[in-house]
Amino acid sequence: MKTREKILLTSLALFNNEGEPSVTTVDIANELDISPGNLYYHFHGKEEIIAELFDAFELELRDILGAPSQKSISAQDAWFYLYIVYEQIFNHRYLYRNLNDLLQRYPEISRRFNKLLDLKVNAARAVMDELLNQGFVEISETQLARLCDSIALNLTFWLNYSQLREHQASNEILIHQGVFQLMSLVAPYLRPEFRYFYDESCALFEALVQSE
Repeated sequence: MKTREKILLTSLALFNNEGEPSVTTVDIANELDISPGNLYYHFHGKEEIIAELFDAFELELRDILGAPSQKSISAQDAWFYLYIVYEQIFNHRYLYRNLNDLLQRYPEISRRFNKLLDLKVNAARAVMDELLNQGFVEISETQLARLCDSIALNLTFWLNYSQLREHQASNEILIHQGVFQLMSLVAPYLRPEFRYFYDESCALFEALVQSE
């Protein structure tokens, strides 16, 4: 692995584990056991590291969020799709856990992040439209618009909520918790004959929690 790639991976791990504001380029260099000058040769400051990390995150999340618009997702696949979305966000949790501060310091990222919010709403709409077409849910247009906004809100601030609640859970459980919370938003709109799907999701989540 090239030094540049090592710097990005190490920076991402440090940002995620310690919080981006508390990590300096010297910390990153020390973690890699290289000189600050060597790091500066590849990145002229932490801002360039964050910009490149966000580029990669944005590209991957755009592909994931665009999937439901390109290929229909069945109700059975919804849980797994949502897990992938939450996993991608969790892998870049430094961004979400320090969102307002980071976006204020990086206006260009702020502009692009707002477009990701639109994509979250659009992805939620595509999945819900598919569930509606398959007869799994009953929901009005007004309710659907509000639900999609709530889903995007949950995706964006679920980590902050869990952190404030001081939930001590493994990474996998934390991700499943986010998925389950989102499924709970959809549950009231399931038709009675498909309520079992949510009940099975509840049972799966409880089994995962108890196995910790």
